[in-house]
Amino acid sequence: MSTVAPPLLEVRGATVRFGVESALADVDFRLRPGEVHSLMGENGAGKSTLIKAITGALRLDQGEILLDGRAMQFSTPADAQAVGISTVYQEIDLLPNLTVAENISLGREPRRFGMIDHRAMRDRAAEALASLGVDVDPSSVLSTHPLAIQQLVAIARAVSIEVKVLVLDEPTSSLDADEVAELFRVIRDLKTQGIAIVFVSHFLDQVYEICDRVTVLRGGRLVGEYGTRELLRIDLVEKMLGAAADALAPLGQRS
Repeated sequence: MSTVAPPLLEVRGATVRFGVESALADVDFRLRPGEVHSLMGENGAGKSTLIKAITGALRLDQGEILLDGRAMQFSTPADAQAVGISTVYQEIDLLPNLTVAENISLGREPRRFGMIDHRAMRDRAAEALASLGVDVDPSSVLSTHPLAIQQLVAIARAVSIEVKVLVLDEPTSSLDADEVAELFRVIRDLKTQGIAIVFVSHFLDQVYEICDRVTVLRGGRLVGEYGTRELLRIDLVEKMLGAAADALAPLGQRS
């Protein structure tokens, strides 16, 4: 009989208020090691607010965040990164005029005798890229590469800090089918390393292809947590929208 791994990351009773409005209201979220977990919901459902809380960009008004069973207090994204929580956003936060190696080490460059050690920086970048199975010259300028490669460089930067939790926010929005397949290969490799991945996307086909579980938010509240294998697509859409299933039936069933 298989046992279910305890959560690597757990959010309990997360509440965030902006004035009298609650962007999150008593939301729970559990992320296990070595899984891909999707956050689903319409715009305004609370997905971005929950991600910001998990990654240190926003503080909870109520509730707690636990990593490896320990309560965490994040004041900045750097605090979250220091304990192994990294994010790759839809808009890639890299500097296209710098090299791949410089982007991967940006802000944490290796130094020797007080100077940046460029050889060590290239070696570090090469190791991070190799861990993802990505064949890119660390000395090449980032802007010379297509968006898909830049995205993989952003992931390499994220995992270079011994990441435990990786948040991918709409990572496939500008990728073609072949590029999505390559990204999914990298995600599956990261899973085998025990890295827990939060995957945010509005593409249902991709969610069902790559995600093990899904948590649905609606209006800043938790609707539920489900295994993707047990949840029909029509039922997922119903939970996201709060509409009757018969009204959504033309959208089709999961095959």
